[in-house]
Amino acid sequence: MGNSEDAAVVRFPPGKALVQTLDFFTPIVNDPFRFGQIAAANSLSDVYAMGGEPYAVMNIVCFPSSTMDISVLREILRGGLTKIREAGAMLVGGHSVQDKELKYGLSVSGIIDPDRYATNAGLRPGDILILTKPVGSGVLATAIKAGWDGADGDEDELFRWASRLNKNAGAAIASFGLRAATDVTGFGLGGHLLEMATASDCTVRLHTDAVPIMGRAAELAAVGLLPAGSHANRHYCDRTVLQLPDLDPVKVDLMFDAQTSGGMVLAVPQGLVEEVRAWLAAHGDLAAIVGDVERLRGDGRRLVLC
Repeated sequence: MGNSEDAAVVRFPPGKALVQTLDFFTPIVNDPFRFGQIAAANSLSDVYAMGGEPYAVMNIVCFPSSTMDISVLREILRGGLTKIREAGAMLVGGHSVQDKELKYGLSVSGIIDPDRYATNAGLRPGDILILTKPVGSGVLATAIKAGWDGADGDEDELFRWASRLNKNAGAAIASFGLRAATDVTGFGLGGHLLEMATASDCTVRLHTDAVPIMGRAAELAAVGLLPAGSHANRHYCDRTVLQLPDLDPVKVDLMFDAQTSGGMVLAVPQGLVEEVRAWLAAHGDLAAIVGDVERLRGDGRRLVLC
């Protein structure tokens, strides 16, 4: 970057495969430094979800330079860089354009063992599902945007979880040879589990009472502070989801809450569950058992909320 080059040359480790992803979005918190961290953590997450390691990263910026001070952009990029460095990756460039709406994210190239990685299609009957972050970031982001009473505390809670890298969960995939995982983002926990069940041709049982929830998310969801994306997720999934009677409707809504930089769902063979949970806990991660995998139901339902 010191010589103003427009491309980067990066040496590639022998015996590794390339995993690539790209993600960017508009702010979900008011503090630009926090937004940069959350957006970077979110972009890095798709590499971790396959068991890879982020390697080389480029910034993607849309910035309203005519209406917003350049110091805001500086703080966003500083926030992003802290997470890139925490991930052990290299920032090798990027691109910016003027836009009416602020957006930021990363293009990430990672490295992965071509014989040890996880996909949506790797679920097997008997697997236990472990979740590494609580849900509810979509609800909290909606409260922050609305300036709801207590929104400062909601921003602290959202930042606490959404800025946390899924690095340890990604390392667990590689260390334990796990074959199925996903990060939880815009489709919500239920939507991403449905994607996995469909790709794996099986049924997932999601235990709603076992799913951890952020701060005031349940309270805010109960008064209707759900983002539009959450309603869209619920509507899209309804036909292929079996909802058992007497479930708390607020908790059901939160299963489809559109997340930003959510946790990882790891599908773990039963014999490894306690070892994987202990490993995650030792690294400071949440490790909640939230569901299990069955053979495809006779009625074709791929997700059961219970």
